[in-house]
Amino acid sequence: MTTATLPPDIAGLSFEDALRELEQIVQQLERGQVRLDEAVGAYERGTLLKFHCEKRLADATARVEKIALAADGTASSTTPLDPA
Repeated sequence: MTTATLPPDIAGLSFEDALRELEQIVQQLERGQVRLDEAVGAYERGTLLKFHCEKRLADATARVEKIALAADGTASSTTPLDPA
């Protein structure tokens, strides 16, 4: 799956909004509040929301920078995050 294959209504969600919707789907499925056909559709949407959340989180992590501090405590340089 790629970001390009996500439906536009999911691709446009913020991480927080996507996570909130995913949590609602999980709660509905756990309580058995949906019929079988609806449950399958909700599960499929939940899978897409999960992918979207993981991608947004990975993108945010990739932007995090380590800040090197000088002796006086000021930022002297930044380097890209090394996830290894």
